[in-house]
Amino acid sequence: MTSNQAKDPAAKTDRAGEPQTLGFLLLDNFTLISLASAIDPLRMANQLAGRELYRWYTLTQDGLPVRASDGLQVTPDASMHTPLSLEWVVVCGGVGPHHSVTREHVRWLQSQSRQLKRLGSVCTGSWALGQAGLLDHYQTSVHWECLASMQEAFPNVILTPHLFSIDRDRFTASGGTAPLDMMLNLIAHDHGRELSAGISEMFIYERVRNEQDQQRVPLKHVLGTTQPKLLEIVALMESNLEEPIELDELAKYVDVSRRQLERLFQRYLLCSPSRYYLKLRLVRARQLLKQTPLSIIEIASVCGFVSTPHFSKCYREYFGVPPRNERLGVHDRQGSNPAKSPSLIQRWG
Repeated sequence: MTSNQAKDPAAKTDRAGEPQTLGFLLLDNFTLISLASAIDPLRMANQLAGRELYRWYTLTQDGLPVRASDGLQVTPDASMHTPLSLEWVVVCGGVGPHHSVTREHVRWLQSQSRQLKRLGSVCTGSWALGQAGLLDHYQTSVHWECLASMQEAFPNVILTPHLFSIDRDRFTASGGTAPLDMMLNLIAHDHGRELSAGISEMFIYERVRNEQDQQRVPLKHVLGTTQPKLLEIVALMESNLEEPIELDELAKYVDVSRRQLERLFQRYLLCSPSRYYLKLRLVRARQLLKQTPLSIIEIASVCGFVSTPHFSKCYREYFGVPPRNERLGVHDRQGSNPAKSPSLIQRWG
């Protein structure tokens, strides 16, 4: 692989019809759903193309079986030291990555990096790449449970709340089914969107998510258990998006004054309660636009907006694109960047 190919995930690496070779490094307690979500798109790509575009191997440190987080034991194809001429290396993490990553893993990943290979991870596999110093100054996705600990352990890593991140020769997915979306995007880069669309159709996967889609990080994970009243207020907001509750009424529900309510939001979420409530409604509207056939008028109504023009104005100010364009997948040439929300959740990275 040339250095340009290593730097650009869109570069064609299908040399003279040869398949690209991937190695999936399985850490102890890796999540099986993330591994399957990453491998099955490759299998289907081969099937639909009628030839071998991708070849893959499962690897462990010593070539011995390893257990997934659900208790299933997986026998790998080889040890990570087996000479396989890998072009991509994907670290598959899961529960307790800081306990699963060894010095030998770190040294091996560093040696793979020196050979200009694509390096990626799924679920908490980013921890291994971070420990090897291979994610410094790269945009990185990891399962939300690992966001805070990774930020503290690896301050030079640019952590994002996105489902997955593709940054030059690094590709990282947060976990669950997110690796499926990441692989479909990578396959589209390498072999065209028609093949990627065919794979999603075979998997009955209605919408391929992109790099702008974000994980929903539970607020209690950000705040802990120190602010039960704030968590209760946000839960009330989330349960009443169609008919928003007045702030005075919200304050009364949890037995605080309106001024106390506003102080809680400013201190812990860095925004006013009304701003946070609006954000919740707009995020819900975005989900409905992308995942349902509801009209824009209907979506405005179920998300608590009194008129469609008001909804469109708020939506464009927050997401940088009008609702109609969002549904059509048409964005400004410069890209649509969400308005800088004061929420802690969106301050990662």
